[in-house]
Amino acid sequence: MKEYKVVVLGSGGVGKSALTVQFVTGTFIEKYDPTIEDFYRKEIEVDSSPSVLEILDTAGTEQFASMRDLYIKNGQGFILVYSLVNQQSFQDIRPMRDQIVRVKRYEKVPLILVGNKVDLESEREVPCSEGRALAQEWGCPFIETSAKSKTMVDELFAEIVRQMNYTVLPEKQEQCCTSCTVQ
Repeated sequence: MKEYKVVVLGSGGVGKSALTVQFVTGTFIEKYDPTIEDFYRKEIEVDSSPSVLEILDTAGTEQFASMRDLYIKNGQGFILVYSLVNQQSFQDIRPMRDQIVRVKRYEKVPLILVGNKVDLESEREVPCSEGRALAQEWGCPFIETSAKSKTMVDELFAEIVRQMNYTVLPEKQEQCCTSCTVQ
């Protein structure tokens, strides 16, 4: 069974923990203490292939931003979450993606842009078109989710597995010894 390391990033309060817990346990947490770092494992089958996801739910607060380089270095796929009822959280996502590209030294990293809290449509501050345009600029999928109503949550995690399966990172080639031959 293949194992994948997924890192969930985004500003504080956007619903990273709520999305992760909804996916792993099927429950919605209404109130929670801000996360420093939580680690989850879940078996998932994507396209008839069983996999294990190791999901790192990271801190959204700036005081733990220094730990981000380490998360990114060890991660294989990234879920970048913003709250569609908070324009600032959408602005905060761009430097996080820049940091991923800088640490990974590769532009085409397995990544999904996620607008969370679609259940709060009446309070929306970030139009769907803005999320879609940013994802298009980055060349990655875009999904709007709701951890509360479980909208597109399972699809999100299935899609990050697909992204990790179909994106070939240069690091994989660098791990090969110098004396081996390419078939």
